[in-house]
Amino acid sequence: MSVLKSIIDANKRGEQKGIFAVCSAQVLVLRAALRHAAQSGSPLLIEATANQVNQHGGYTGMTAKDFIAFVYGLADTEGLAREQLVFGGDHLGPVAWKHLPPEAAMAEAEALVRSFVEAGFEKIHLDTSMACHGEQEPLGDALIAKRAARLCKVAEDAANGRAISYVVGTEVPPPGGVASLHALEVTPVPAIETTVSAHQQAFLAAGLDESVWQRVIALVVQPGVEFGHSDVHQYDSSLLERQRRFIRSQPNLVYEAHSTDYQLPEHYPALVADHFAILKVGPALTFALREALFALDHIEALLVPVCERAGLRALCEDKMLSDPGFWRSFYTDPHEREWQLGFSYSDRIRYYWPELSLAIDKLLQNLSKPIPLPLISQYLSLQYPKVLRGQLPAIALELVLDHITQVLEPYASACCLSTKKG
Repeated sequence: MSVLKSIIDANKRGEQKGIFAVCSAQVLVLRAALRHAAQSGSPLLIEATANQVNQHGGYTGMTAKDFIAFVYGLADTEGLAREQLVFGGDHLGPVAWKHLPPEAAMAEAEALVRSFVEAGFEKIHLDTSMACHGEQEPLGDALIAKRAARLCKVAEDAANGRAISYVVGTEVPPPGGVASLHALEVTPVPAIETTVSAHQQAFLAAGLDESVWQRVIALVVQPGVEFGHSDVHQYDSSLLERQRRFIRSQPNLVYEAHSTDYQLPEHYPALVADHFAILKVGPALTFALREALFALDHIEALLVPVCERAGLRALCEDKMLSDPGFWRSFYTDPHEREWQLGFSYSDRIRYYWPELSLAIDKLLQNLSKPIPLPLISQYLSLQYPKVLRGQLPAIALELVLDHITQVLEPYASACCLSTKKG
């Protein structure tokens, strides 16, 4: 039995079991997650989106095969057995090619799904909800399901006998964060029922037998969690009584929750108990990375001569202003933009880290010797007690990885995956 199947079966039995998905290709975020999994003895689900990784390279420059090789290399460095890793593809569909006519976009989506499955991804989120060139939004449920079934058939053909797990549905609002949370609504049960029935019928109509439908393990719905630039819509379990009853009536299905970043720690166990057995996290991890790097930038200014500094924060600002493509449509208020560029929960700065990798390396190298304790207390106060107790070296890289790990710990605790005691 696969790791995912065993976790979902346990959750369906009412056990406090789930799994979180790390949705990032950033090297320090991945190192933190891999190290945490190695230390806890838990499985680790790492996911890539169609925009990050695809047959043309995506914005990371990696194909699906490249991505797995990249993560395996980091796992070896951090001492995590490759068998503990599960790879997932998120929002796989025509999203990166929706500017094309439908048939051309779907041909690209087929190549995308094929490349992910052939590379070794075993969890595939089929998302064909987006309109392509010449189509009107929103697409009908039957058309969305028909296209998802088409991609599932491609995945099955590419699997070469491997049992791929599938996720269907999409959250509302669409991925990427929202400007306002006032209109956020939990997905109503009739809409969930329609998603299930439309996909099940489409799978059968496409010639996919019942055994394939049995491997659809989760539905993406909106549980009432989301974040904007400066606010977070926190989970309220009391609003989901009907959704809980519905999913308990489905023998093989759980929910998958996206945009769970920045929730209060107590909400993650509640989500898992309500059968949101798969929790996605991404921007909160790179947000924590940014917090730590900006803190180190302050420390560098106090310890390193001007001519030797990385000057990372200034470089970030210069790069974002000279190349606004990743944030222009998000940070639209000129009065708010100055702080949003560096500090918004939407964390659009994460798209610029690959081009700033040399500056990050220089910053970490400049602070590779023990940092004075008072400066850690001032700028990285969450790490300060661990440094005092001798649990954490007072050097930049270790401080950054620990700061990221603190975002993962509430997820891991809620999912109850650790096999190690103490």
